Amino acid sequence: MATEAPVYIVDDDPSVREAVARLVRSGGWTVETFASAHEFLASAWAEVPSCLILDVQLPGLSGLELQQRLAKSGARTAIIFLTGHGDIPTTVRAIKAGALEFLTKPYADADLIAAIEQGLAHVETQRTEARDRVERRDARIQSAAEGKAGGRPAIGQSAEWKGVLRKATQVAATETTVLLQGESGTGKEVVARFIHRESRRKTGAFVAINCAALPDHLLESELFGYERGAFTGAQQPKPGQIELAAGGVLFLDEVTEMSAASQAKLLRVLQEREFQRLGGTRLLKANVRVIAATNRDLRDAVTRGAFREDLYYRLQVFDIQLPPLRERTRDIPLLADAFLQEIGRTIGRPPAALTRDSQQLLMKYPWPGNVRELGNVLERAAILCDGGPITPEHLSLDEEPMMPASTPAADLRLAERTAIEKALRETDGNKSKTARRLGLSRTQLYVRLRKYDIEPPPVVS
Repeated sequence: MATEAPVYIVDDDPSVREAVARLVRSGGWTVETFASAHEFLASAWAEVPSCLILDVQLPGLSGLELQQRLAKSGARTAIIFLTGHGDIPTTVRAIKAGALEFLTKPYADADLIAAIEQGLAHVETQRTEARDRVERRDARIQSAAEGKAGGRPAIGQSAEWKGVLRKATQVAATETTVLLQGESGTGKEVVARFIHRESRRKTGAFVAINCAALPDHLLESELFGYERGAFTGAQQPKPGQIELAAGGVLFLDEVTEMSAASQAKLLRVLQEREFQRLGGTRLLKANVRVIAATNRDLRDAVTRGAFREDLYYRLQVFDIQLPPLRERTRDIPLLADAFLQEIGRTIGRPPAALTRDSQQLLMKYPWPGNVRELGNVLERAAILCDGGPITPEHLSLDEEPMMPASTPAADLRLAERTAIEKALRETDGNKSKTARRLGLSRTQLYVRLRKYDIEPPPVVS
């Protein structure tokens, strides 16, 4: 059955290329031909090839080597080897590596046509199943995100936020320690609760401690508990938060503020899964999953000697970088609506509405305090508007807000996004030319377009 997907032919013999091309065209398919594997790889495909008819013996890069490269790239391509050098070992290698068919010249026309039809149908099935898996995964993530996480849903439709939730979903199913990094107010606890809710420990407790909010001696006793007489005033033994979080998750916010002594004890919890109460001698088992968070550059803290390097590597098994709100402005209207709904319930009024000018002002503001600042601004505005719409006059926004110092990672993301947008403009939106100009594959370019939520300009014909 004919299809719009082109069939690619790679053979160094011009007469064979033309003969195979005529046969393929007679079946109703479009054809593209190449004299070598290198020529094929250098071409700008309109899409990932669905079917490739390939000779084994090619100049420079052999057909088998080309097959291996395509397999490593993850391309779903039906490969049909058509060669005059058929032998059993080569055939076995090709089939084991994923080739659909291995035909020896001279071939029967009907056999080649049947192999193409089978290959295209097989690839289409694979791609449909892959799309379905992605759609089911995204729907599951969105459904989980709309649930309550620490009193607020994990709201967002931007590519940046979806990337955070995708990573959180992947790691939730494991017992791996997670490190959440991002500026203050970006939603680190919301993501930690999301991971807890999507994990096998969801029926266990979620215990959160802000390490910056407690003096060193109180943080140790709060975390590890203490025995009677451990210090003045310790009249009765008390379990610590590690014990109270047994079977669940322990969330350590602002983990860089821990003292050296607390860091050493936390390292033992992560390494040995055991600890002692203050003043105690008995080893207790730590049945907790640790999720840590910080708004500091943890690597820099290690370099300065303010944080243990061994603990750093224990925490950074799986790290998730949370984007600041100014990098996910697409989410501001959704977040604002959710905040106003919640604020309305709290103050006993119908949710306030934003005027068009107010919404535009929220979108332009850089939000140094991120999502937390947005919520605070809207709560004040909802009170000031006194039941009417929220106008710009109700929004208490600094004209020159103090922005957090940019990190090297943030600078790198901005530079990469800028370079991609510039290349797209200079190539009139042609993705193949853009990828070549940036030294990327088309797949790598598409990943970055989704990551930065970039809409390419329409291609100029």
